Amino acid sequence: MEAVAKLNNIPTSPRKMRLVADMIRGQKVVNALALLKFDSKAASTNVEKLLKSAVANWTEKNKDQNIDDAQLVVKAISVDCGKMLKRLRPAPQGRAYRVRKRSNHITIVVDSSINA
Repeated sequence: MEAVAKLNNIPTSPRKMRLVADMIRGQKVVNALALLKFDSKAASTNVEKLLKSAVANWTEKNKDQNIDDAQLVVKAISVDCGKMLKRLRPAPQGRAYRVRKRSNHITIVVDSSINA
């Protein structure tokens, strides 16, 4: 049985977050947590917390199964665009440049490799 965890409106651009998401897609949860823990990108801390939340959701759904025996795998991870804050920055000659502060939504699906 699979478990899902979502995190909305993270103030990081989706492009930066997708680099971290592509790194752990399809990996075993143990390996993915190790990759995220020692990754230098700032986005990896948010993904690590979300992956731990997905594992906790899986254990809540499957109380009769052991995590070690299930061999959990990151089945799917998606990063979507969130809301965008639009600001103006002063520019030369009385103009203004638009600054778009992007955010994203992450969804992680964790499943045991026995069922997959």
